[in-house]
Amino acid sequence: MHFYRIALLGSPLEPLTYHSQSGLPSGILIDLLLSKRQMRGVVIGKCDEPVFPTQPVGESYPLYYSAFQINTAVFMAEYYGCSLGEALNLFVPFDLGHAAAERVSLSYSHPPVDITLSDKQSEALGFLRSHPVSLLFGDTGAGKSEIYMKRMDEVMAQWKRCLLLLPEISLTPQMEKRFQNHFGDAVILWHSKMTPKQKKESLEKIRSGAARIIAGPRSALFLPIEELGLIVVDEEHDESYKSSSRPRYNARDMAVYIGNLLGIPVVLGSATPSLSSYARYPTFRLKGGYFNSDRRFLFEPSIEALTPVIDHTVMENFRAGHQGIVFIPTRANFKYLVCDSCGNTVECPFCSVGMSLHRNARALKCHYCNYTEPLPKVCPKCQSGRLSTSRLGTAEAVEHFAALSENLRVAQFDRDVITTQNKLIKVLRSFNDREIDLLVGTQMLSKGHDYHDISLAVVMGIDNILAQSDYRARERALSLLVQIAGRSGRAGESTVYVQSFNEPFFRRYLEDYELFLRDEMALREGRYPPTKKLARLLYAHKNGLKAKGEMEAAVEKLRGIGSVDVMGYGASPIEKIADKYRFQILLRSEKSTDLIRAIKSVRSPLCEIDMDPVEFT
Repeated sequence: MHFYRIALLGSPLEPLTYHSQSGLPSGILIDLLLSKRQMRGVVIGKCDEPVFPTQPVGESYPLYYSAFQINTAVFMAEYYGCSLGEALNLFVPFDLGHAAAERVSLSYSHPPVDITLSDKQSEALGFLRSHPVSLLFGDTGAGKSEIYMKRMDEVMAQWKRCLLLLPEISLTPQMEKRFQNHFGDAVILWHSKMTPKQKKESLEKIRSGAARIIAGPRSALFLPIEELGLIVVDEEHDESYKSSSRPRYNARDMAVYIGNLLGIPVVLGSATPSLSSYARYPTFRLKGGYFNSDRRFLFEPSIEALTPVIDHTVMENFRAGHQGIVFIPTRANFKYLVCDSCGNTVECPFCSVGMSLHRNARALKCHYCNYTEPLPKVCPKCQSGRLSTSRLGTAEAVEHFAALSENLRVAQFDRDVITTQNKLIKVLRSFNDREIDLLVGTQMLSKGHDYHDISLAVVMGIDNILAQSDYRARERALSLLVQIAGRSGRAGESTVYVQSFNEPFFRRYLEDYELFLRDEMALREGRYPPTKKLARLLYAHKNGLKAKGEMEAAVEKLRGIGSVDVMGYGASPIEKIADKYRFQILLRSEKSTDLIRAIKSVRSPLCEIDMDPVEFT
């Protein structure tokens, strides 16, 4: 009889002991039973016969997790405070029945588009070659993609493969076209919106070796890629690289970790790099761009509202035959429905947040748990019929601008409308074919899309981001403004119209983001990352008193640990989500190891660990 430690995929449980009549190799995927429930597990290794009775393993699959995948998952479980089974569940296993990847030459359906670098780009390429991890700090339009591709050419010439990480699926259509024009059929995409058939076909190409460049969001990091020779993390500052569910890993940081383990180079790129990357890695500053733009910034000191000045600016731009974009932080028609009689905001019954008004669906919707209910005719609290709206949303703005002129073609660009890859491609194509005059959207507008002829960018609600109770609020607001501004002016003159009471702050740094990074570094010194490490412990339960009690007991223990500071604790800013009450503790330390050690001393089934948090709600 053989005994094995088995990690249960997706389970928060630590590895359990099972037995088998025959020997099993480490990493093999198997079926097993846990309390009469069918599950899948991964054989971690052999162990001695325990003193308690064990269950037999079930059937095995011709799939296995490599030693590298298991070792990486062990690190993730330790650092991010999850189980080994939860970490392994991120990975796609290798196929035992598949032959080793072959060295497949590039094939093209049309002549490849060659790339010629400028002297400055060539200098940047040399810099990337000379560092195991490097940050390419390049302005919008400076040609970062071309440098990525040239670096990939060099790696592929050694019969190695490349991984291109993108912050969201929304980046991939134009990036895919650009890369396929140069690399042909060697480029494949991987993302969550693919059908099972598409995923199967992509995996076949990865395992056979036909896929030489794999592009996708953070999940692509865990594909079974043999002979990996380079990882590129584009738009490395983007918060979507950080998982918002367990395990709460950061794909950018994991890419650096994996690159170090494999001994392969990692390139990070951004026009607005995160302060942590700028402080940590060798940086090449690539200024200027291919586009001769003359961009001017106009500020209107105003609350977030559609003002006559904005209407005039949009229509003037339209009559001149140009296109424009309008950024608004909020989806739907309005963020809140408020009673004018008692001041009550209509909240989700399962979350302590106001629900958003979606007029086309005649409904209120919670953007946290997706609970939806019909539009009320009276206030649920005082029964008054005096209900008004608060905080403008994209859908309302689209209706407003469309009413300015019957000839103005306006489209909405957010997650309410762009729900599939095909819809994304269709809207971008229509915009670049000039079938749309004005694109109104949320942060999706800033995600690196190529808009050919934008001469106006309107930015609303930026003060709401700047005013957030978050040590990164300044960085998030400025980065977003710079990214959105960078979408305009690629064909010549452009105007960026910013609705903000904080013009002096933005003006100081708009033309010199590096100055902001230096100033921000001095501001955070000794208090926040990158000079300190943070962790957030989140306690959630349907019984609020139970969650609060667990949190308070943990605080008492943590206060006795000298190497860790309890920066704050209490109810989360959004106290209830999906009918669970939430409380949190924010910890700070000089070293990650001290944080991990302290967290282990207060582990609880109610506690979720968020190492290196990027949001605090």
